[in-house]
Amino acid sequence: MRGAVKVYGVVASPFVATVLLCLEETGVGYELVPVDMAAREQKTEPYLCRNVSFQSSSTIQMRQLLFPAIRQAQLYAPFGKIPTFDDGEITLFESRAISRYILRKYGPAGTPKDLLRESNLEESAMVDAWTEVEAHQYHPAISNIVRQCVIMPLIGGARDQAVVDENVGKLGKVLDVYEARLSSSPYLAGDFFSLADLAHFAFTYFLMAGTEYTPLLEKRASVGAWWGRSMARPAVRKVAALIDVGLLKQMSSS
Repeated sequence: MRGAVKVYGVVASPFVATVLLCLEETGVGYELVPVDMAAREQKTEPYLCRNVSFQSSSTIQMRQLLFPAIRQAQLYAPFGKIPTFDDGEITLFESRAISRYILRKYGPAGTPKDLLRESNLEESAMVDAWTEVEAHQYHPAISNIVRQCVIMPLIGGARDQAVVDENVGKLGKVLDVYEARLSSSPYLAGDFFSLADLAHFAFTYFLMAGTEYTPLLEKRASVGAWWGRSMARPAVRKVAALIDVGLLKQMSSS
């Protein structure tokens, strides 16, 4: 191990906040290493070099020694986005992959930290199903609303209300399905908090804290109660406070 877990990014990013929440839920100490997004640091060579692979660092070093011709391809990732995650054994990008890695490594099956429920086939299948719903139904709609209402003003742009209105309609339809599910279950995958719920946190918090569209959740009793239960968790409250501070810093520098 090369030291503490490091997350490269800014907490004002919902993708970074999701990773931090996984670390907080599993009780893992970490260092958040700031990335200067305004200066596009995430597109520079030093940052891209951190996105080294899906393999262990020792494996990469050995391959580069044996096959110098592929050294360049191994060192650079093509996307240049945040977060990047480094726990000394592996360097990863893509927040969904990072989240699962953290929960598998630091949330042992059969313990309260097990948010994947991999020791139970039926429960893990439900976690997978609702995590997929978040990725393919919930996220496309809510991310467009947050991008237009929160992110664009932060970077000096103006919202496109037509895009907002279209996605408010889409999100409402998705939340109708959630309302039906949550009327018979306290959490999406069952009677336990899991990655299926955690994956919703960051963009939903941005929606609830930074837009006028809070009634999308509040007017649906079961969805609102689910959100309240999620917000009551100590790890969620801690990351929410970090987001608030991050947004204030972002606004003061913009």
